[in-house]
Amino acid sequence: MSSTKSRAHVFVSGNVQGVYFRQNTKQVATRHKVVGWVRNLPDGRVEAVFEGDETAVNEVIKWCHIGPPKASVQDVNVKFEKYTGEFADFKINY
Repeated sequence: MSSTKSRAHVFVSGNVQGVYFRQNTKQVATRHKVVGWVRNLPDGRVEAVFEGDETAVNEVIKWCHIGPPKASVQDVNVKFEKYTGEFADFKINY
């Protein structure tokens, strides 16, 4: 694992709501010791912010391109931002 900290703001589109995308994202992020949040958007996309070790954040982003078994991911838009360290854990926002 690298020691460089990273923050990514991610938007996932496709069939990504109603398929346990948020719950699975939380599990994957927690497994990789990545903190932040994930939520559904009214337009059908899923939005997330990931912070943590650069390698771990990239692993979670890589997973977002696949998603859980019933998801059909069409696009993942990633914007890297300045790391803030503001999160203590990973939450699902409603």
